[in-house]
Amino acid sequence: MWNRLNKSMMFCQMMFGLSFYGVMVTLTRFFLEKLHYSEADTMMVVGAFSSIGPLFAIAGGFISDKFLGAKRSLTLAYISFASGYALLVLGASAVNVPMSLLGIALASYARGLMSPSYPTLYRRTFKSQEDFENCYPINYSVNNVGALLGQYLYPMFVLVIGFNGGFALSGVMAGLAAAALFIFHKPMVEIGEEIDKKPVSAKNIGIFLVLSVAMLGMVFFMFSDMETGQYVVYAIGAAAVLYFITLMMKSSKAESLRMGTILIMTVLTTAFFVYYGQMMTSMTLVSINTMRGDLFGFIPLAPEASMALNPLWCIVAGPALTTLFTMLEKRGINLSTATKIAGSFVLTAAAFGILTMAVRGIGTDVVIRPQVFFWIHAFLAFGEVIVGSLVVAFILSVTPKHIEGFSVSLFSVAMALSGIIGAVISGSIAVEKGQEITQQFVQTVYGDYFFVLSAAAVVMVGVALASSAIIRKMLAKADALDKTEGLVAETA
Repeated sequence: MWNRLNKSMMFCQMMFGLSFYGVMVTLTRFFLEKLHYSEADTMMVVGAFSSIGPLFAIAGGFISDKFLGAKRSLTLAYISFASGYALLVLGASAVNVPMSLLGIALASYARGLMSPSYPTLYRRTFKSQEDFENCYPINYSVNNVGALLGQYLYPMFVLVIGFNGGFALSGVMAGLAAAALFIFHKPMVEIGEEIDKKPVSAKNIGIFLVLSVAMLGMVFFMFSDMETGQYVVYAIGAAAVLYFITLMMKSSKAESLRMGTILIMTVLTTAFFVYYGQMMTSMTLVSINTMRGDLFGFIPLAPEASMALNPLWCIVAGPALTTLFTMLEKRGINLSTATKIAGSFVLTAAAFGILTMAVRGIGTDVVIRPQVFFWIHAFLAFGEVIVGSLVVAFILSVTPKHIEGFSVSLFSVAMALSGIIGAVISGSIAVEKGQEITQQFVQTVYGDYFFVLSAAAVVMVGVALASSAIIRKMLAKADALDKTEGLVAETA
């Protein structure tokens, strides 16, 4: 099951988690304090940084499938990460806004290249789909080890080495990941598709470069003008879904039914990640404005590092959920992916319910203890691991092989749309610079906001359960059509 290839890829995943989330956790203070952005503008930029990268997985999937192959795309992604972080170093040193925006734009584009190519290549390091599905949550936990360390340690690193030092450290780690892929180049190519084994033509290189420059220019524009840029995200997301629907219409009926289940999963994923995106926006603002003290009285935790509690719990959730689902399967209880997602919305409702009670019950000191965020992130993390690891495995199990890169990118499209939607929604609780955070403000503004989110999560539990029943029927009908077509072919 485990071998040197999937282990080396998990090393790359950990380097991504350390570098990317270390940068992300420092961006809020970087834009607020170093670049002097407002709260609302900062939330839009940070929300976009967490989501625009997955949006460009559409281009990444297309490039991987048609021009470069998964191995080359993944290697170039880590090189681009390192380059983007280097631009952030220069931007922080010179307090240069355009250079800083170009740095996060390049890192976002790199994430788009990585998102579809990593799971595609990682799956081929296993002997069977079953081994891949059982181990992918472990890989998700490895990513979260990196995310935990990055989000917890970087705020402290920045106090010593500054923003530019933190960004430089991320660049080094991204470079180590690229080096690992170069070291294992030959065996990685051997397990890849034909496109990975063939040299890239000059024409394909040219198309890749033109697409890359165009995508980089677009994402830079979006970061520069998020008011307009959010509509670009909506348009790209809609175009991706429409293109996927045209592919469905051209496919056989059985394939169309299976592809239809991917669309349903995309809707559920988008809804869930609206909640996930709150960690980078509204929840971070609430923690910066209200969280005080050490975790359990002895663990130092910077307010902006509260989101580090999420990967901490994700590390626990990966093995725990794998054990739970494996145990249920041995007892003949096979829960569908959509049913498991319904469970994630139950956990989400609990997380935001706790947050609602915390802000509505806040005292005159306007302080929320870190322990409250500890338990909020516990519920949210288990839900995240369910959606984040199992939806991709589901897509790969039902999509036609010739479009698997693009199909996986729909998961990233869902993350992108939800990130922007979540950031826009979060803007309703942003305050002007200098406004006092009082008990009444927290109880009413924050309290009403998180109460609405909690109620909506309860509604989504029912939506996910209904979707599970619909998906089950669609897959059963697709299997029946395959059997019928097989019998017809044998008779002929």
